[in-house]
Amino acid sequence: MARLNDEVAALLQEYADLILLTGGDAFRARSYEKAARSVGGYHKDIGGLDLKGLQEIPGVGKSTAEKITEYLGTGRVAAVEKLRAKVPPGVREIMAIPTVGPKTAALLHAELGISSVEELLEAAKAERLGGLRGLGERTAENIVHGIEVLRQSGGRVLLNVALEQAEEIVAALADVPGCLRCAYAGSLRRMRETIGDLDVLAAAEDSAPLMAAVAGLPDVAEVLVRGATKTSVRTVQGVQVDLRVVPPEDWGAAMVYFTGSKAHNIRLRSRAVKAGLRLSEYGLFEVGSGAKAGSGAKVASATEEEVYRALGLPWIPPTLREDRGEIDAAPAGELPEPVTEQDIRGDLHTHTDLTDGLATLEQMLEAAADRGYKYCAVTDHAPDLAMQRMTDEKMLVQRQRIRELDRHYRGMRVLHGTELNIGPDGGVDWPAEFLAGFDLCVASIHSHFGADRETQTRRLIRACENPYVHIIGHPTTRLLGRRPAIDADFDAVYAACARTGTALEINASPERLDLGDEQILAARRHGVRFAVNTDAHSTVHLANLRYGIATAQRGWLGKDEVINTWPLRRLQGFLRGKRV
Repeated sequence: MARLNDEVAALLQEYADLILLTGGDAFRARSYEKAARSVGGYHKDIGGLDLKGLQEIPGVGKSTAEKITEYLGTGRVAAVEKLRAKVPPGVREIMAIPTVGPKTAALLHAELGISSVEELLEAAKAERLGGLRGLGERTAENIVHGIEVLRQSGGRVLLNVALEQAEEIVAALADVPGCLRCAYAGSLRRMRETIGDLDVLAAAEDSAPLMAAVAGLPDVAEVLVRGATKTSVRTVQGVQVDLRVVPPEDWGAAMVYFTGSKAHNIRLRSRAVKAGLRLSEYGLFEVGSGAKAGSGAKVASATEEEVYRALGLPWIPPTLREDRGEIDAAPAGELPEPVTEQDIRGDLHTHTDLTDGLATLEQMLEAAADRGYKYCAVTDHAPDLAMQRMTDEKMLVQRQRIRELDRHYRGMRVLHGTELNIGPDGGVDWPAEFLAGFDLCVASIHSHFGADRETQTRRLIRACENPYVHIIGHPTTRLLGRRPAIDADFDAVYAACARTGTALEINASPERLDLGDEQILAARRHGVRFAVNTDAHSTVHLANLRYGIATAQRGWLGKDEVINTWPLRRLQGFLRGKRV
């Protein structure tokens, strides 16, 4: 069910990793990494491209295009399989540990003979890693923590992967004769950042056709359970899908129950009990003389709104159903009206091919205008991220071109910005006189992730205090399942943001979702403002906004707390306010 471009991108990234693991040329590995990013972010489906068409993708040369063509035709690439055979599977598993890349995995295997995660954990705890060249003092500690992170995320997939699979399954089942309604539920409907099992709910008078349909889906590898009301399957991607079929008249109660969360449902049931009622997946009932749910008259079940209303509550958006005070806030009228995608007037963090983006300035702006944006900020990387080879001259040439393109795309205003690098001491790339020429500056941490708590806190606060830094990008630097958040006193950082008028980014990349919902709730208590940005490196990435918005909703954010919902004049006033 994965998008073909993403499937091929993963294969090319694996090939790059295998080249490094087997001692191959680092430059060659980097070329395949670049090709992987380009294919993953390419706006067209590569399945319809021939060899010449594939070579039109930035970073894809003839050799890479030939491997892609081989994969599209046979489902395999001989060169990849040859390198796979040279590397023990356990060594490739080690690479999945946050902070451990292919070079470190190769070193551990060559020097210590480590070929599994368990062997690495034992070596780290036995302090056998300290003498290896290139490994720092905190390497063992970071590896142990990384293994814990990996195990905690075991069996879970990123939100975008789960959502893509669920939407395809729902679309397929909705076409089954007799299916009256079909939707995904569970933690996916609540838009949690990672998902375990997929819960799908359907309404029909006869469940048999739906049960047969889900078992026969093309990507189903195994049928785990099959019954009249529930069928569970496992996909070839390893994700368990649970389909439940309910009578149409019970749809609302079932959606409440199977959306959860468990803690939210417990609070609802407690509220029902106090009202002399009983709530289950079958409906809300008066309590009769028997013990079963259906022993009393049914009060509500057809719609979620009906069920909540019968409990004296307004309908509560799924993203808020985590028992974080929503059931007490709802009847008091204190629930926020969650920010939506339609509220966003522009993206304030995007990249072009001037640095590590995949699309030209013109392509990015046209795609942003196609989304109906009133404004868009282009924020290519600054020079301290040396691999991007940024110079003052390049940035000034881009600025001139942006001024020429302002209002060119459906009247959309174009802001010239940059993504600065927050150094170990909290400093940023350019001096004040150069920074003054930008409309907007995002500042992010891109290195020294293992610094101690005091250092990380100080560097973030100093960045907030810079009058030319408007937004702190991906503040915790986490990569879900791959890199943990930095260790910092974030309450002190939030207080600094509120004091200095610096917004915090909710980075919509599904690999980041940074800030996360719990951090948003904490920062919100300090009165911080937020920006929901995609950090798009291609036109395809602009659509990731939906994941950032869902995370903002889970953090209880309303429209007015997100600066890129504001009209341009108000946004510009906020940006100027930092420099006063």
